[in-house]
Amino acid sequence: MIIITAPVHDFLTETLTHKGLKFLLATDLDYDGLLNKIEQATGIIVSTQIDIDKRMIDRAVNLKWIGRVGSGMEHIDVAYAREKNIICVSSPEGNSNAVAEFSLGLLLSLMKKISKSAAEVAESKWLRPENRGMELGGKVVGIIGFGNTGSRFAQLLSSFDVTILAYDKYKSGFGNEMVKESNLEQIEKYADVISFHVPLTETTYYMGNRAFFEQLKQKPFILNSSRGKVICTEDLIFALTNQLISGAALDVLENEHLNSYVELEKKNFEFLVQQKNVIITPHIAGYSREATYKMSKVLLEKLDII
Repeated sequence: MIIITAPVHDFLTETLTHKGLKFLLATDLDYDGLLNKIEQATGIIVSTQIDIDKRMIDRAVNLKWIGRVGSGMEHIDVAYAREKNIICVSSPEGNSNAVAEFSLGLLLSLMKKISKSAAEVAESKWLRPENRGMELGGKVVGIIGFGNTGSRFAQLLSSFDVTILAYDKYKSGFGNEMVKESNLEQIEKYADVISFHVPLTETTYYMGNRAFFEQLKQKPFILNSSRGKVICTEDLIFALTNQLISGAALDVLENEHLNSYVELEKKNFEFLVQQKNVIITPHIAGYSREATYKMSKVLLEKLDII
């Protein structure tokens, strides 16, 4: 049996039914709920709500594969699963365009003060000089992480007159007429915009820290649609307070469970949402209708179920 704990497109469940595969659609399961059922599972389809750790994997005596809807495998102990001969696949190709489009939208909204001015108009404030924006054309955009979403973001930017600098610790040889392969120091020195498109790993945890922000030379706009803990919230606030950056757009936060915040988290969150040059959205960059279908389709293809 296949246990599905992630929201998926009907295409996925319809395909499983057509193939004669039994499944349990249980998106309300928590960790303990899955732990109690996973012994009977030959496959599980998950998102980020439940950690698939060693304890869970040890209980999953019949498990053959783990399918992650979307990108990022930090909630799955992939190394241990593979020791147990459990196949682990994800579907970042499915929502890469959605994330790239959303990142571009965030950037344009920041630079042209769209969200800020719209909120002011809703308060009957008609402020034109105060909302004079900037053009993206002619700027230098730094992309950190040149995988599915980073490369797609670069493609969208190609229609603008921008210089694109891209850095990826694990890739090389991807530079072309559109993208200049760069190191992190070059991005810190030249970029007017820096966008993070990296998975959360030991290497990328708090990649956006105080030392990083203090190296920035152009007061760039910062975008993060990858994982919240790629940027240290307190250090981002330091950068904003000391005008080391021109603004920030975050689709992800270190802790996205707002009701669980302790006092420091509440204080930091309240500071960020009060800033006119900060946009925060609820982790929806890759959540388009089209991406929901494509992620399910890619996952089934990788699992050789289609």
